[in-house]
Amino acid sequence: MKNLRRKTLAAASAVSLGVGLAVTGGLVPAASAAGPDTTYLVLAPQGATTDKAAARIAAAGGTVVAGYHQIGVLVVRSTNPDFTSRVAGEGVESVASTAGLGTLLDEGETVEVSAAEAAAATADPTAEPLFGQQWDMPMIDVPQAHAVNAGSADVLVGVLDSGISSSHPDLASQIAKDKSTSCIGGVTDTTEAAWNPTTSDHGTHVAGTIAAAVNGVGVTGVAPGVKVAAVKVVDDEGYIFPEAAVCGFMWAAEHGMQLTNNSYYIDPWQLNCRNDARQRPVWQAVQRALRYSQSKGVLHVASAGNSNWDLAHKITDTGSPNNLPEDQDPEVRENLTNACLVLPAEAPGVVTVSAVGPTGEKSYYSSYGQGVVDVTAPGGDAFVRTGGTSPTFPDLILSTTFNTSTRTNGWGYKQGTSMSSPHAAGVAALAASAHPGISPGALAALLENTAVAQPCPEGVYNPRPAAGDTYEATCSGGKRNSFYGAGMVNAYNVVK
Repeated sequence: MKNLRRKTLAAASAVSLGVGLAVTGGLVPAASAAGPDTTYLVLAPQGATTDKAAARIAAAGGTVVAGYHQIGVLVVRSTNPDFTSRVAGEGVESVASTAGLGTLLDEGETVEVSAAEAAAATADPTAEPLFGQQWDMPMIDVPQAHAVNAGSADVLVGVLDSGISSSHPDLASQIAKDKSTSCIGGVTDTTEAAWNPTTSDHGTHVAGTIAAAVNGVGVTGVAPGVKVAAVKVVDDEGYIFPEAAVCGFMWAAEHGMQLTNNSYYIDPWQLNCRNDARQRPVWQAVQRALRYSQSKGVLHVASAGNSNWDLAHKITDTGSPNNLPEDQDPEVRENLTNACLVLPAEAPGVVTVSAVGPTGEKSYYSSYGQGVVDVTAPGGDAFVRTGGTSPTFPDLILSTTFNTSTRTNGWGYKQGTSMSSPHAAGVAALAASAHPGISPGALAALLENTAVAQPCPEGVYNPRPAAGDTYEATCSGGKRNSFYGAGMVNAYNVVK
């Protein structure tokens, strides 16, 4: 279960353009090229139209495959090896190839619940047979919340992830199919097969934590009365590219979503450095998409990451990029400053969530940081009871699964801040249900103001002493601190 790299996911969509754009302004069309077919993000100046950029793209031998004109971002494909230099000029603020910027989805391990175990489980007052194994739900007062408000079907949560199984018995009634899409390649595909999982059940697990139905089957979600939309951004090889993330935020903005859950990061280097010429256009495009979606009433909730990093201080990154072949060693980047941020977790206006295990203490893997982490939530910790000597799987998070080999639905355990983020998103969905029309800023404030403060542990924190000093961390701050932010999200407090 050791997982030092972030779980990945994001999502969205936009208006797909099959554009044959005229060459204007005296631009000379590019000569025929023989390079690989490559995807680029081309940004027009902030606030400007994309017309001049589109003309330069055509002249440089590129094709616009998706246009996010609201934010001046175009997704382009070209085989011209000189495309970047050829497209530069008036009407183009920045351009970057996304080749090599795909982030590999780190699945971790899924421990499945057998069919026999599920059948033998004892029902409880929630009428969900496996609820007794969901220690995470009582930890955040979900049963008390459901007695008041279990969520409104008018609230829609976008699950920017690897897709959601539309045939799962705990999720089939929960998915807004007309608001679901695939964003692979930055281009939307709303067919049901496109946004169902292919090689990963990560999104199915996340969706169950948010909104699994109370129907006498399996588990319950934090907010079973709300709807979820699948926004698939992970391709069949397990990668998410920046254009898919931009597409996802824009899809959420234009399709009435109040919330998105983002259990991923948008860069194989884990930290996107704004002072890096190649990475900066990615930062700009993501920032524009986030700001636009926030202006449309969307609150984004994101995982803090699984590297046990103090995100508020300089970091030495020894595990990036995470998309290298097995025979290549990652780079070492020392003393990374605050110019290098985890996206989308550290972007302005995003609610960042750390993880705790069943004892309520920071999970060994969870990243943290004063002023970075906003709240905490259950994410599981397989080693908290043994000090790292052996895993205890029931201390992970139980939710809905989809076996991509057998193509069967089920239930199983995962851990990570990928699992804590949907708990917070579910609580936020309950809050949005109880307070219709609440703005993203007010919703974020409500989530924090109703959280239950968690004190810092004393001294150096090391929940896995058997692993040496690998997981040492030091908490800073008072009532609001670097491990837990404002505290543990609480479902009952947002609806009472």
